[in-house]
Amino acid sequence: MSVTDVEKRTSANGGVRGEATRRRTFAVISHPDAGKSTLTEALALHASAINTAGAVHGKAGRRGVTSDWMAMERDRGISITSAVLRFDYDDYVLNLLDTPGHADFSEDTYRVLEAVDCAIMLLDSAKGLEPQTLKLFDVCRSRHVPVVTFVNKWDRPGREPLELLDEIEQRIGLRPAPVNWPVGVAGDFRGLVDRTTRDYITFTRTPGGAGRALETRLDAAAAAANAANSPLSPLPPVPTPAFSVTSVNVPFPLL
Repeated sequence: MSVTDVEKRTSANGGVRGEATRRRTFAVISHPDAGKSTLTEALALHASAINTAGAVHGKAGRRGVTSDWMAMERDRGISITSAVLRFDYDDYVLNLLDTPGHADFSEDTYRVLEAVDCAIMLLDSAKGLEPQTLKLFDVCRSRHVPVVTFVNKWDRPGREPLELLDEIEQRIGLRPAPVNWPVGVAGDFRGLVDRTTRDYITFTRTPGGAGRALETRLDAAAAAANAANSPLSPLPPVPTPAFSVTSVNVPFPLL
């Protein structure tokens, strides 16, 4: 995009103020190895910012994740510096920051949290709230940064969702409101129920996991009929991890 194109678009959207209202900046925070870089890569893939998803350490012959751009990050499989990915979504411009999880590099994450509109607090479904996650949440709370909690690795054995929600409420004093709910126990993840539409959503993984998963959405009646007609053959297991809950400590419209 040329300077002239930017000037035209800025003018068409009400100048600098209009462009500013279109922008949202959010950071992914967590304890090390909860899956921040993998989640960042998945969000970029599903926003069509990248064509194929990489993998930490370049596993299974895939390239490394986009946000781990330093050679040392790719070699060690950890994030050392924060990296930002920019993409458009529904006429908004989103800036997504993948932050370091290791305490040795936490100062970089603290600086990032000075400038974001929202933080995504990523939890490992088996481990829940871990020490570094709690420290970063305290930073968000002190700076009045809204928090959306995302539970990852639901395709592996882990804890019950109600247990995780209770831990959030008991340990950090938030009362999370689930946006969606996992179907099947941890380690046998079969899909999600969207609590807004009551739709049942499943995903079929593409070969190698580098492409966008094929989404199947059934309304409540169709999902019930499918279960009734195939009691021994439910919809295929879903390899896509996660369910999310909102646990916002101050009101703030994301979109």
